Amino acid sequence: MVPAGGGPPRRPTPRRRPSRRRFWARRIMLLSVVMVVLVVTAAVAEYFYLGSLVHHTDVGHLQTAGAKENILLVGSTERCAPGMKANPAYGLCSQGVTGVNSDIVMIVHLDLGAHTVSLLSIPRDTFIPNARKEGANKIDAALYQGPTQLAAAIEEDFAIPINHFVELNFDTFAKVVDSLGGTHMYFPMPVFDAESGLNIRRPGCYLLNGYHALQVVRARHLQYQPKGYPFAHSTWPQEAQSDIARIRRTHEFLRVLASQVSARGIGDPLTDQSIATSVLPSLTVDNSFSEGHMVALAEAFASTSITNVPQFTFPVVTVEVGSYLYKGYYYGDIEFPLQPGGYAAIDKLFGVKPTQSTFNYTTLPAPGSFAVTVENGSGVAGQAKKVATDLTTRGFHVISTGDRTPVNPRETQTVVWYGGSPPPANGNWTSPAQAQAEAVLRQIQGPAVLGYNPSEVTPGATVTVQTGTDISLVPLAPKPVTTTTVKGTPTTVTPTTVYDPPSVSGDNGLGKPTQLAQPLQPWDPRSCNASLNGPGPY
Repeated sequence: MVPAGGGPPRRPTPRRRPSRRRFWARRIMLLSVVMVVLVVTAAVAEYFYLGSLVHHTDVGHLQTAGAKENILLVGSTERCAPGMKANPAYGLCSQGVTGVNSDIVMIVHLDLGAHTVSLLSIPRDTFIPNARKEGANKIDAALYQGPTQLAAAIEEDFAIPINHFVELNFDTFAKVVDSLGGTHMYFPMPVFDAESGLNIRRPGCYLLNGYHALQVVRARHLQYQPKGYPFAHSTWPQEAQSDIARIRRTHEFLRVLASQVSARGIGDPLTDQSIATSVLPSLTVDNSFSEGHMVALAEAFASTSITNVPQFTFPVVTVEVGSYLYKGYYYGDIEFPLQPGGYAAIDKLFGVKPTQSTFNYTTLPAPGSFAVTVENGSGVAGQAKKVATDLTTRGFHVISTGDRTPVNPRETQTVVWYGGSPPPANGNWTSPAQAQAEAVLRQIQGPAVLGYNPSEVTPGATVTVQTGTDISLVPLAPKPVTTTTVKGTPTTVTPTTVYDPPSVSGDNGLGKPTQLAQPLQPWDPRSCNASLNGPGPY
């Protein structure tokens, strides 16, 4: 084409090939996104080239992301993946240790409008109605049937939409740490865990490689040596709340690792190349989680500081009756989700109002706009009638009450069942019945959870409350939430006190409610200055 002013045609400007340094800066972009998901912080380069190294997998029931986005981050117990079969550190696949569960279930919540990040962990032993396609189980058992089932379980029973999925196994986690040259953590006292292999013989600042870092975050049977105790593991006390304690240490480890990544930044192409090529091939994400979207997220949250990221744990109560018996089968140690603490956690982290659906932020339906039934699922005399009366006084349209066979002879949780169409394999889920069930559940306190199963809903109703042992309704004037600050070194954790309903606190078959944020215990490892003199590598 000839320019309007005449003269020879213009030649297109040749595209410059990126320099080697720029090439690797682009490649490290994907690693930065990985760290956004893993530790909620990252340094951001300009573009990407290593997308082909990330493993993608089909995950159904994912919702379209908007201004707010939830990434389901899973730590898998896969022990038989390529490269892991001969590694005794991860369990003996060759001897039948082949279970695939989710030791870690975290939801990373990204608010693009407010540029905020938050993290919610769900304890692995949380017992929920839709963990498996067949029905109730611990949430960690859902992954055995694939990531689609785990995503569906969270959406159906917690009303939390899942937009993307990221999975790491033991090997992936170790590679992340090793690629960063290890991580320094301070151990205030000797600790020991026979199952994870953790064995710290004296206090100090240790350099943990991937293998030993994995021992720290997997430890859930940890013993510690108080002052004056002999150096004999058999005499050491064992910490309580093994599942919650592991989450507490995992959160602290992520803070330490995130701070290390943030301080390190990007700049050494050879080192960046080593990190990227080590980590990315072990990462599994859903097919819709494109490299372009990863880059956009990394750029949006590049300035996020790990110290400003709330890391909450969904509140639960432990069931103190030994291996839990449910419909004739034993499930080991379990925990029940606790209300109203559960909604307090979701509302605070995700910016949801009490009058809104946690799934799509729409206004919950009016109490009298749908039919409710109440079924006595605990065997406590007169329970269904009392709950129905209390719901009616709050404006709900209760059409009948009844009785069901208790699923456990002693401890049961309340399940608010709803029906309607299940989440579609692909596409957004619109469920009026779920919103109606949430409107009911927000009135209930004690061990309680949503449950999707049309066959459990009494004919003629859209929501059925199957009462549990310790059900009551939240006070019309809710008890104020108190907050205290616990200072660590250098982490500061602000735990929000979870309300302990009287019926729960008076039940010796249930433990105390776990808190939204877990302050470090005196024996827990924490960050330390690598320049300090200490025992050195572990």
